[in-house]
Amino acid sequence: MTNQFENLIESIKSKVKALKRKKSKKVYVKMDKTNSVRVEIRSRHARKLIDKTLQAADHPGKRPVT
Repeated sequence: MTNQFENLIESIKSKVKALKRKKSKKVYVKMDKTNSVRVEIRSRHARKLIDKTLQAADHPGKRPVT
């Protein structure tokens, strides 16, 4: 009885391993950024630059602006 049970377990394990190997990777299509997304990214970069500049202006002589 235990031998049959062990054989069943081994067959299930091998089937699971085979299924894991067979999984195909999903191919995703890379989408281009829309104009609104580009504007949003630019505005975030600009905001960060403005914040750095204002911080440097608040503490003159302590930190150079890069």
